[in-house]
Amino acid sequence: MTKFIIITGGVLSGLGKGVVTSSLGKLLKARGFSVTSIKIDPYLNCDAGTMNPFEHGEVFVLKDGTEVDLDLGNYERFLDTDLIGKDNITTGKVYRTVIEKERAGDYLGKTVQIIPHITDEINRRIWEVAEETEVDIVLIELGGTVGDIESMPFLEAVRQLHMDVGEEENNALFIHTTLVPVLDVVGEQKTKPTQHSVKALREIGIEPDVVVGRSKNKLEESTKKKISLFCDVPEKAVISSPNAKSIYRVPLILQKEGLTECVMEGLNLSEVLEQKEDLSVEKVHRMDEWKGFLERFENPTSKIDIALVGKYCDLEDAYVSHEQALNHCRAKTKTKINIKYLESEDLEGKDCSEKHLGDVDGLLIPGGFGDRGVEGKIDALNYARKNDLPTLAICLGFQLSVVEFARNVLGYDEAHSYEFDEKTPDPVIHLLPMQRGIDQMGGTMRLGAEEIEIKEGTKVHEIYGSTEINERHRHRYEVNLDYKDELESHGMVFSAQSPNGKRMEMLELEDHPFFIGCQFHPEFQSRPMKPAPLFLEFVNSMLEQDDGESG
Repeated sequence: MTKFIIITGGVLSGLGKGVVTSSLGKLLKARGFSVTSIKIDPYLNCDAGTMNPFEHGEVFVLKDGTEVDLDLGNYERFLDTDLIGKDNITTGKVYRTVIEKERAGDYLGKTVQIIPHITDEINRRIWEVAEETEVDIVLIELGGTVGDIESMPFLEAVRQLHMDVGEEENNALFIHTTLVPVLDVVGEQKTKPTQHSVKALREIGIEPDVVVGRSKNKLEESTKKKISLFCDVPEKAVISSPNAKSIYRVPLILQKEGLTECVMEGLNLSEVLEQKEDLSVEKVHRMDEWKGFLERFENPTSKIDIALVGKYCDLEDAYVSHEQALNHCRAKTKTKINIKYLESEDLEGKDCSEKHLGDVDGLLIPGGFGDRGVEGKIDALNYARKNDLPTLAICLGFQLSVVEFARNVLGYDEAHSYEFDEKTPDPVIHLLPMQRGIDQMGGTMRLGAEEIEIKEGTKVHEIYGSTEINERHRHRYEVNLDYKDELESHGMVFSAQSPNGKRMEMLELEDHPFFIGCQFHPEFQSRPMKPAPLFLEFVNSMLEQDDGESG
């Protein structure tokens, strides 16, 4: 029987439920359990693909092409697994399915209502994941905050789920994450918000088994006792989750607080372990590899500065996968990596790039949409190419590298992407053939993991050590093959392409220490123990350059 752990949030959003969920998943995997995660997002969008990064942060792309909330990126990184679209449930998906069934006559003669039709569809989706993955434990993070109108159907659904799997059989457990603030005037940890949040849960019919208190500092014993008393949970089930130096320390904090033991006891997981014939002693209670990663991460021996020139820098969550990919490289190389976030609009104009990029060791140009700030990215790429600044250009960055080269090396002054200038005489970047005639925005880009062939003898081949890789995409435009031969004749090497040779996937410059562009998103598949190869070699190129200069 699959066990379910439901993580809810109270008081306010942004408490870090996703990190708690990911950390718990990591701890349970270390104990030898098979685990998967489901993220419930109560917004009406069918997926996160059409959301503004300023409003919602990064859009993470799964291997099957589903565009999802950034929390699923944390799940993949912590659990070292690949999730699929079914692991993300949104109000939009649920309601669309129910309405389509109603139109098809599936509910003929019935009045379609939130209960039972919407709640049944939510639970059908949860059970679908549980049955298809056949894991020991399904972690379910319910986005939003208890008390939100849009969360009510999902809370009712998981209440029913808890009832259906059998309360007495210990097959489901509720973890409630809340804020424990400190008023500066009083200097005391306040539990009243937590009490009210748990009260709201109880009114819905949900009794939390564990309360995770998010706070600036560790919860005091008196605070734990008060939460235990007023929220009717054992004191050992009040878990302190103070601010950490990095999200990668959170699993060890929660482990020390006893969260794993609470879950093991609450779900009778010891019995599940006893039934595992293939479980070796070495797999149980092991977090050694994670501790080694954290030791390297927290004790760097060198330092580099990287400029990330983006369009959404006011919200760093818009580039969270890039940041985490660099963090993975930080641990691998024991290098402190300072990211200098630069709005691309600030780099437009004479000498702006030199002013902002003159004191950094490398340049990272991520993806983005819309023409705002595009010229600033092009100016940054021009500076990096001319000044041998190690550069990694991703998605839009890859495309603009071609635009910059066409303008300033080939001499096509008005070269551009058709996305931004439909009247350009030299559209070196044009619309993918599969995108022609599409009038729907959601879920219609080239999305998900696809095979890529790498040319032997290239720098990219040396980095990957293979002629075949599989990476995730999210774009509508591509390199115009009419310009390919001329670009290559002047020193731009298209070092990887689609299997049919019609789509350019990677580029590199011959006379440059490190200038690589890729149409795909390598950051989505980077893991703590396995940094994305392109990011790792990007960092190594800067370290080698520093060694050369110091030598």
